[in-house]
Amino acid sequence: MPGFLQRLARHEPIAERVVVVVAHPDDEVLAAGSRMDRMTDLTVIHITDGSPRDMQDARREGLSREDYGALRRREVAAAMDALDADPELLCYWHPDKESILHGPAILDQLTEDLRGASAVITHAYEHGHPDHDTAALCTHLALDRLRDGGEAPEVYEFPIYSLENGEPVFGRFSPDATAPETVLPLTDDDRARRNAALAAYKTQRGVLEFAGNWQERLRPAPAYDFRLPAPQGSAWYDRHGWVMTLALWRQYADALLDREGA
Repeated sequence: MPGFLQRLARHEPIAERVVVVVAHPDDEVLAAGSRMDRMTDLTVIHITDGSPRDMQDARREGLSREDYGALRRREVAAAMDALDADPELLCYWHPDKESILHGPAILDQLTEDLRGASAVITHAYEHGHPDHDTAALCTHLALDRLRDGGEAPEVYEFPIYSLENGEPVFGRFSPDATAPETVLPLTDDDRARRNAALAAYKTQRGVLEFAGNWQERLRPAPAYDFRLPAPQGSAWYDRHGWVMTLALWRQYADALLDREGA
């Protein structure tokens, strides 16, 4: 799509079909929440329901895993209202933290849901969260399939968090000379709507309380070799004691790459 990022930066309306593929409810606001009201043909896809099988988050709210997932969907709707956005909202309903276990199903579904898109926005491959890595991997593989069939949607990415020299980094890309970033300037109204959308995610209040000061950054996605580690090298999610480690994620990712001949 010619000049997509520049048009977004100038607050121009985007009539072409845009699909945002993210791991969890709230990731879409961090991606480009301030511009969603400018995208008139927008689809937002969450590959997980935002409800981990370990029940840690659900118990904090006094809910079952299923009811917590339903609550997260209500938060999505409230966030979109706060942004004055009206996207098509799709959820693949896979449990949080383990989406790579369902990689083949996600890839097959994404291939269909991305048909006809002019631009796709997804996570950077940065080893911040296993589901973020899965969203990046499956989006790139789905777009490879579509390009083989003659479609050529462009793919852009956004950062959330990662490790840099062993320290957490928020909302910043690992530098890549092949992929210059665009920072989306925020007016007072943009920031107010974005902060209201983040506040709609009440279940994530401890996680998102510092995100209101982030800038929205997008760039053309580099040509990743997903058989190699992300540019950051080590995974933040290895520090949490989760069942899903980078080594385990790698096993399932490699199997999916083998399946695709990639």
